[in-house]
Amino acid sequence: MTIAHLRTYTINKGQLDSWLELFPKLVPLMEKANIKVECSWVNKERTQFIWIRSYGDSVDNIAKCEADFYGSDWWLTNVDHIRSHIAHREIVQIETI
Repeated sequence: MTIAHLRTYTINKGQLDSWLELFPKLVPLMEKANIKVECSWVNKERTQFIWIRSYGDSVDNIAKCEADFYGSDWWLTNVDHIRSHIAHREIVQIETI
């Protein structure tokens, strides 16, 4: 079983291209925190960024992985810029069957 989040981010108008340039910089940082980016999409209207990130085989991993990622120096330095792109987030926990 794999535990993951299906994440839908509504991106602020006019900032999708900037978000798509920024997001690849986040991936290695997430990997370092044992968060795997499984895949990502943009909706037809180009207003939402939809992606799945996984945390291994236990719900208990989520808190540790997220603490490592959100506690990193890079994140703490750049959090305001990153979040300035996002108008709304919807996060749904999912698992493989």
